[in-house]
Amino acid sequence: MSEDHRKIARIIADKYLGSGDPLGWFEELYSRAGDNVSIIPWADLKPNPNLVDWLDQHGPTPSGETIKIGCGLGDDAEELSRRGFKTTAFDISETAIAWSRKRFPHSSVTYLNADLFSAPIEWKSRFGFVIESYTLQVLPPGLRTQAIQCIASFVAPGGTLLVIARGREPSDPKGNMPWPVTRAELTLFQNQGLREVTFEDFLDCEQPPVRRFRVAYRKNG
Repeated sequence: MSEDHRKIARIIADKYLGSGDPLGWFEELYSRAGDNVSIIPWADLKPNPNLVDWLDQHGPTPSGETIKIGCGLGDDAEELSRRGFKTTAFDISETAIAWSRKRFPHSSVTYLNADLFSAPIEWKSRFGFVIESYTLQVLPPGLRTQAIQCIASFVAPGGTLLVIARGREPSDPKGNMPWPVTRAELTLFQNQGLREVTFEDFLDCEQPPVRRFRVAYRKNG
């Protein structure tokens, strides 16, 4: 990802944020990309290594249903399916969902166009494994409390939620999109009936390295 392409994404995001539509920029970004995946900051055309590493170390045994929030072009969802998880994956961008289906025409993943903030009611308490990676960090801070409530609502009793995001200290600058989250923001998940099981604060393998928080939560059964 070149810095020029990252700037394009930020310009599009700022335009929509300035017009009071903080979610509309995702569809424009994907539709503008065409076949140029490099414009999409988080699209590496391979599973997120921070997810793969966690699954290799701690991954739950496939059972029940799994949902990937903000699935983008589908690589994480396909990795989950490959490991035996019955996977639903959704994105607010219709173009992203169409692109995922085109990339993986024989996939067992259920790809759906949906908005986190108005998700189907039947998703409530449905999924034994919920994966949120890199969605919170591209939402403006004012939407994060509601987003956390929506994400937590998907977790079935006894189920696991995994969150992966850029991290920062409260005293650090908020920076540019993607906006890192603080640990205090993530503790809001614990107000939604979830118990923190593990919390990891580490530098990833990007160049330059990026500080990440990786947190697993469990909902009481």
